[in-house]
Amino acid sequence: MTLSPEQMEARIVRYGDLKPCRSAFIDAHTPGSNQKENFTIVGGGVSESADQHVHISDTPGFNIGAAGQPPKCLNSLHTHRTAEVFFVLSGRWRFFWGRFGDAGEVVLEEGDIINIPTGIFRGFENIGTDYGMIMAILGGDDAGGGVVWAPQVIEDAKEHGLVLGENGKLYDTKAGQSLPEGVQPMPLLTESELVQYPELPVSEVVPHYVARYWDLMALASSGPAKVIGENALLRDKPGFEVELLTRGSVSTQPASSDQHEILMVMRGHWKLSWQGGTKVLAPGDTCAIPPQLAYAIEPSMSGEASLYRVRSTDDPAGPTWQG
Repeated sequence: MTLSPEQMEARIVRYGDLKPCRSAFIDAHTPGSNQKENFTIVGGGVSESADQHVHISDTPGFNIGAAGQPPKCLNSLHTHRTAEVFFVLSGRWRFFWGRFGDAGEVVLEEGDIINIPTGIFRGFENIGTDYGMIMAILGGDDAGGGVVWAPQVIEDAKEHGLVLGENGKLYDTKAGQSLPEGVQPMPLLTESELVQYPELPVSEVVPHYVARYWDLMALASSGPAKVIGENALLRDKPGFEVELLTRGSVSTQPASSDQHEILMVMRGHWKLSWQGGTKVLAPGDTCAIPPQLAYAIEPSMSGEASLYRVRSTDDPAGPTWQG
C-alpha cells in the first residue's frame, strides 16, 4: 500500500497541535487536581467529558493519550481493567498506588516508562519545577471501558460540584447540569469490593513494571530494545508491544508489519520515509502507521535520538499478565 504526504500528515498528531481538555475527569474541580490537562490522541480514551477532543478516532487495538500538569498538580486515585502505560516526555513525576495512595511510590524522570499493574488504585503528580507531560498507552479499543475511581475521589468531587453518572458521564452542578431522568449517580465501591484491589509493595512494582530510559538507550544501541511484551524487559501481554528505538537500532531499508504501529518521539528529530514521500517527526509527535505500509525511520540530525514504537498484537486486552 502507499499513502500520499497529505494522507500521512492526517495520521500524525503534532505536539504543538494537541488540544487539551480541562474537564475530562471527575476531579476536574477538586483543589490540587483542577489544573491538569488531558489529551486524547488516538482513540476515544477514557474521558468522562463530551468536551474531549479526539485527534484520531480509529483505534489499533489500544488508545494513545497524554496528561499535562503544572508542578504539584495531582491526578487522583483510580484504576483500569486493561493496561495503563506511561512514559515521561517532560518533567519529573511521582507515581503512587494503593487504596489511599500510600502502598508505594516511585519517581520517574524523562524517558522512563511504567506499566502500571491492572487492578490497583494509582495516581500521579508532577513534582518537577515546570509544566510536564506524560504520554499514555491504554489497552483495548475501548480502553477497558472507563475509569474506576477510589470512593473518596467521587465524594470529594461532589463537594466541588461534579457528579459522575452511572452512565460514565460527568455533570457539573455548578453549571446548572443535573443527572438525566433515569440516570443514577455512579455507585461507590463497597468495602467488600475494595478488598479485591491489592496493595502491592514497591518491591513488586519497581522491578517488574518500571524501566529506566538510559538503561533502554544502552539496550537499544544496536537493535530495538524490547520494553513491554511476552519476552520483553517488562513481561506482559496487554494487546500491544513497546520498543525503544535509537539511531543505532534502525535500518534505512523500508520494512512493513501486518500490525498497526504507533511512533511516539521522545528525543531528536526523525525522518519518516515511505513510497509516497517523507515527513519529519519532532519530540512529542505521534504517528499512526497502518499495516502493510513499508517505511523507514532514521534520525534527521545529530545528537540524542529516541522514540517509542507501539505495535498491536493478537493478544486480548485484559489484566496484567506475567509468565
